[in-house]
Amino acid sequence: MLPWTALSLALSLRLALAQSGAERGPLASAPQGDLLLLLDSSASVSHYEFSRVREFVGQLVALLPLGPGALRASLVHVGSRPHTEFPFNQHSSSQAVQDAIRAAAQRMGDTNTGLALAYAQEQLFAEAAGARTGVPKVLVWVTDGASSDPVGPPMQELKDLGVTVFIVSTGRGNLLELSAAASAPAEKHLHFVDVDDLHIIAQELRGSILDAMQPQQLYASEVTPSSFRLAWPPLLTADSGYYVLELMPTADPRAPRRQQLPGNATDWTWDGLSPDSDYDVALLPESNVRLLKPQHLRVHTLPEEAGPERIIISHARPRSLRVSWTPVLGPAAALGYQVQFGPLSGGAAQHVEVPAGRNSTTLQGLAPGTAYLVTVTAAFRSGRERALSAKACTPMGERSRAPRPAPRVAVGRGG
Repeated sequence: MLPWTALSLALSLRLALAQSGAERGPLASAPQGDLLLLLDSSASVSHYEFSRVREFVGQLVALLPLGPGALRASLVHVGSRPHTEFPFNQHSSSQAVQDAIRAAAQRMGDTNTGLALAYAQEQLFAEAAGARTGVPKVLVWVTDGASSDPVGPPMQELKDLGVTVFIVSTGRGNLLELSAAASAPAEKHLHFVDVDDLHIIAQELRGSILDAMQPQQLYASEVTPSSFRLAWPPLLTADSGYYVLELMPTADPRAPRRQQLPGNATDWTWDGLSPDSDYDVALLPESNVRLLKPQHLRVHTLPEEAGPERIIISHARPRSLRVSWTPVLGPAAALGYQVQFGPLSGGAAQHVEVPAGRNSTTLQGLAPGTAYLVTVTAAFRSGRERALSAKACTPMGERSRAPRPAPRVAVGRGG
């Protein structure tokens, strides 16, 4: 009888554990997300400070579950120009990421953080950089607090797109500016720490990053003029219920949209929306196991994407000229630009790529006395493009002049 008694107890214990698990909801799996580490690598940071920051970042990633099915990390330097040390898809293990961080060299140059933030925004959503769609995005910016260009607008654009921003300052930054730049609440997302004490916040920052990667409530990300993505924690399982999502334009609540999803769903993308508009979203978990409260959220879509409004041609030379244009800024900022140019009379066209944050370039290798068609195209996250064209002419080169004859020297004749 003892074996049967033990078997009965084991089955009872398994049943109790299963019921307990159903009451608690599904077990949390390893969080998935893209983590971009933005390091001040400019000349405003001493070599000693950079080495200490590099050591801290290595300690931080060692505490995180990095891997193909979990978190992925990328490292970008702040300098005169942003530089990617490694993209999200280059290293598949925590040890490989740590080794790459230890090998990172300081770039020096100016502290153009605003330019680096615009570049970071592009990297966080670019498949070419290994970024994934449908996963949380986190930016950790380690800085000495100094910047040669504004950081507020590009940082706000990142947050509008659903990126969680953590800032670690070594103590010389402006508290109000950095508080506004970090995600809210600032007391959780902003740390002022001496460069020799960075290790003190490693565990706390790790926990905050994991919380951001595995949200505890409904949230929106990847917001565009016509769509946004919703994500929520796993509240149900496929066997314990289903979700009903409701979407209502705030300006016209009489026209709701509804979508039923299985209990194992954790995300959904609404598209076909109006630009620059408010939408009220409700997530309704329907369960036959336990009562779950609805979750509500208001999301504002981005304004309509607009291309460059004016092209300015300047510094025209026989073989070069400068092209400038009105930059596309704000929440619907361009990811980058392409400048295409070719002779109006016909012939092969050429193009140059210009990153976001710049609104001019110099075209080289042109022919003197030639009319060109110049087209500036702005590319956006939605995949759309907006273009504007203008005509530009190079002047004629200096005409070669015939050499002047040597002056005649009169030779007098003696008398």
